[in-house]
Amino acid sequence: LKPAVNALFKKLKDEELELLVQVVESRGAWESGCVLAPRGDSQGVKQGLPPQVLLCRLFRWPDLHQSHELKHLCYCTGGQGACGDLAVLCCNPHHFSRLAVPGECWWQHGRLPHPPRLRSPLPDTSLSWSTIKDGCWCKLAYWEYRTRVGRLYAVHEASVNVFCELPWGSGFCLAQLPAAYRSCAIRRARGKIGRGLLLSREPGGIWAYNRSEHPIFVSSPTLSPPGACRLTVLKVLPGYSAKVFDYEWAGDRRGWQLPGEGPCDPHSIRISFAKGWGPCYSRQFITSCPCWLEVLLNQPC
Repeated sequence: LKPAVNALFKKLKDEELELLVQVVESRGAWESGCVLAPRGDSQGVKQGLPPQVLLCRLFRWPDLHQSHELKHLCYCTGGQGACGDLAVLCCNPHHFSRLAVPGECWWQHGRLPHPPRLRSPLPDTSLSWSTIKDGCWCKLAYWEYRTRVGRLYAVHEASVNVFCELPWGSGFCLAQLPAAYRSCAIRRARGKIGRGLLLSREPGGIWAYNRSEHPIFVSSPTLSPPGACRLTVLKVLPGYSAKVFDYEWAGDRRGWQLPGEGPCDPHSIRISFAKGWGPCYSRQFITSCPCWLEVLLNQPC
């Protein structure tokens, strides 16, 4: 890739190169500006790689091949996609995530033949989307096993970061929540949250971008096949994004139930940090996970 990279660097302005250095050295620890490159002609460039693919392959994912494997993150404002008449496009490697798509090994399907009798249903502390009237599009509840920690966090912006104990960034900081006692397992799991995740409300649904260095595990009514009585948990690897809720599909999920846990809000998402659950894991329920997040969605406008 060296000839192609050198050719691209020669096209970047000094301020773009300085920003790129900062972004790469920080590994995308905070939201940065766009690195704009001339859209230009790909002839003569090795394998015809677009600038964003070239830099993402160089600095983040050596096995990346095509631009359709990438997703623009919601805070990227430069060259948002592929409008052919734009003179420049963003090639900031941390303005992109890889795309987690169905059909890969990260889908964990399972069917529970009989409802387990080991645990009682989850306490009914969820907030129904129909009762939210203050203008926020979701509220976040942080849980440690079966105990909710702190108050609900209302989200009004189009996106929100959820992280643990970073000295930078804005959003839902879990370190600010009170807790009287934490077991060793909870402390170990919290230590893996790191930069956490980015939740964004985008046209048609909700996306989750894994900013941490460990997998996150996601379940929602729209991740399960229509009419299926099964638990579907999606494993999202570090650096990947996944559409975790689809508003259009949600209309068919009224009365949705979790095997062994009873009814569940059809406009909710559950995310476990670092630890998986479900029929494919030793933990059958998310309430067996040390640290997890409940996303309670408002009805879309």
